[in-house]
Amino acid sequence: MPRSITVLVTGATGLQGGAVARLLLDRGHRVRALTRRPASQAAATLHVLGADVYEGDFDDATSVRSAARGTDALFLMSTPFEEGVEAEVRQARCAARAAAAAGVERIVYSSIAGADRTAGVAYLESKREIEETIRGWAGAWTIVAPTFFMDNLLGPTLLAGLQAGELRLPLPPARPLQMVALENLAEVVRLALERPGEFAGRRLELASDRLTGLEMAAALTRVTGREIDYAEAPPSALRRGREGLAFLWDWLGRAGNDVDLEALREAYREVDWHDFGRWARDRDWSTLGPTSERQPAT
Repeated sequence: MPRSITVLVTGATGLQGGAVARLLLDRGHRVRALTRRPASQAAATLHVLGADVYEGDFDDATSVRSAARGTDALFLMSTPFEEGVEAEVRQARCAARAAAAAGVERIVYSSIAGADRTAGVAYLESKREIEETIRGWAGAWTIVAPTFFMDNLLGPTLLAGLQAGELRLPLPPARPLQMVALENLAEVVRLALERPGEFAGRRLELASDRLTGLEMAAALTRVTGREIDYAEAPPSALRRGREGLAFLWDWLGRAGNDVDLEALREAYREVDWHDFGRWARDRDWSTLGPTSERQPAT
């Protein structure tokens, strides 16, 4: 086991930060969980697991410095889905500067695959701006850039479609989509934090499978025992006030990501890479309803 380190994990009560925090705790590291909602159930769960919960806001540099002081590393993630892309860039830069001022020596930033390319997509361009800030970090930095999270299928909008017997994505049925499991993101982040000399100055795009919507629906049918069809949805179906998503899905449909899956698996054999079928088998699909209502395709 590597020596124990103390990591400030942002977004700790969300999906990405939560996955990273739990894995670090499992590995014997000390975690400070930064959240705006310290009284939430997710924060309470992390505290029970051994994390120290700190209340903080990226727009409040003092709160970030206080939480970061005395830590070895920062896991930073940001989102445009709450206040927009301009706020995302401002907040991530503020958090990075505050951590540096607190003496943090290394940072792992979770970006998005494709952000290093000029795509005319606001959700990619904001991440690229933040990446430029991270590259100017005085200490050791690593950028991880995940593709589409398999776990997004468990979000309320996509899950509602699955409960109705349809996988609904704004993507042509035969267009492959690269994707990755949250567990695999967390494992790569853990490696980067434990082995900064190996990962310093690197940007890694992450994917563990590549399937079309039709193939994903067929896999879900086999795993869940329910007939799941694929339906190409209009971008507005997933928008919910996030207009930039339409442009992101349009880009995924036209160009998309091109992570070399075999090379990634070969380079990081210690990561327990999940293909989509395995990820689906590890999930509880009881919320889809009784299996007798829809039988799997033969």
